[in-house]
Amino acid sequence: MKAAEGHNHGIRRETVPAKGRWSARLEPGQTLTLVDTKGQQAVDFLCYSAELPLDRINIPNTVKLNKSLYITKGSRIYSDHARVMMTVLEDTCGYHDTLAGCCSCEIDKVRYGVVKTESCRTNFIAELAKWAMAPSEIVSNINFFMRVPFAADGGVVIADGVSKAGDYVVLRAEMPVLVVLSNCPQQHNPAAGFEPTPVEVIVADAPADGGA
Repeated sequence: MKAAEGHNHGIRRETVPAKGRWSARLEPGQTLTLVDTKGQQAVDFLCYSAELPLDRINIPNTVKLNKSLYITKGSRIYSDHARVMMTVLEDTCGYHDTLAGCCSCEIDKVRYGVVKTESCRTNFIAELAKWAMAPSEIVSNINFFMRVPFAADGGVVIADGVSKAGDYVVLRAEMPVLVVLSNCPQQHNPAAGFEPTPVEVIVADAPADGGA
């Protein structure tokens, strides 16, 4: 975590417990660092314009404009209006998913025949409610630290994660944004290593000189 600490002089540093949720408003230039404290722990990520919430993260725009199905250092996260919302400044993992979306109690009943009360969707619903936003505002999300390889014939599978304990990603807000996180509670596939663990979030002010 030393590299992440060197990049950020944290103004807000929190541990998001296993299966937990988190959200915050970030102003332009502020950075958000996500730290996978134990390794192989997916963090489901949504973001919205803080000034116009209906302009929100758009995965197809993000994929097309980055020319990649994966998010890593240098990637930009784009909105419905094709505005740059956030930029990935640093990434020690290099493998973040845009394909699989979030888990839900409903889909896990279909996939695994289990009845659940916790999921990334329920986390998103609860966290968005804090900002007076409805479940209908949930859209396709990025899954940081989650590995979803795809085959030439289009086959897709949620595979074992490649993130190690202490891996991190640093994102910079390029506009006022609301970031909403679910620390994935999935226990029936490798998204959270079959045993969800805590992650750390650090929000830092923009450097005084305005640089990255």
